[in-house]
Amino acid sequence: MYTMDDDEVVRRVCAGEAEMFEVVIRRYNRRLYRVTRAILKDDAEAEDAMQQAYLSAYTHLVQFGHSASFAIWLTRVAVNEALARARRARRYTPPAAEDGGVSCFRTPEEGAAAVDALPEIYRVVFVLRELEGLSTAETAACLELDDDAIKVRLHRAKRLLRDDLLERAGGARAGTYAFHLGRCERITNAVMTHILAMESALAHLSS
Repeated sequence: MYTMDDDEVVRRVCAGEAEMFEVVIRRYNRRLYRVTRAILKDDAEAEDAMQQAYLSAYTHLVQFGHSASFAIWLTRVAVNEALARARRARRYTPPAAEDGGVSCFRTPEEGAAAVDALPEIYRVVFVLRELEGLSTAETAACLELDDDAIKVRLHRAKRLLRDDLLERAGGARAGTYAFHLGRCERITNAVMTHILAMESALAHLSS
């Protein structure tokens, strides 16, 4: 089931197999956590944003037009949800002056703190490109920017973090914003419980 491509999963969910949406959740949990965490800088709020993004994506799945890949579309939903929450909390700020540096980080926790210190517009690009491994074009599609903007922001993010520190960090960078199994199960179960309850209520109303 988990080798099924996204388009087939979406087709089956839209055809009435709501339980298949779990495939989507498990497939993209880590990416959505990292991107919402990069914007909100808080684990619990990132989880809440993820859950709402999944529910929004599910309820608007028929609107997915295949003009972009499903992964890009879903990531964009999560980015927009996190940005909306950040703005409501007055956490969204324009790019900060590039006058900071970071101390050497040797652990995932230090890496996360260093990435958190980046201005938001650089932080999100860094997470998608360097942690999630998306291409410049994919990152641009997720954030609705052009390729040049992504390249500039990634360059500035790396400059703020100092490339030599990233190299010395070694494996610590890979563990930044780690997404553990317990969090994956918690989010998956919460979203699927809500979706299946919603579908059950709709079925009851229509019977």
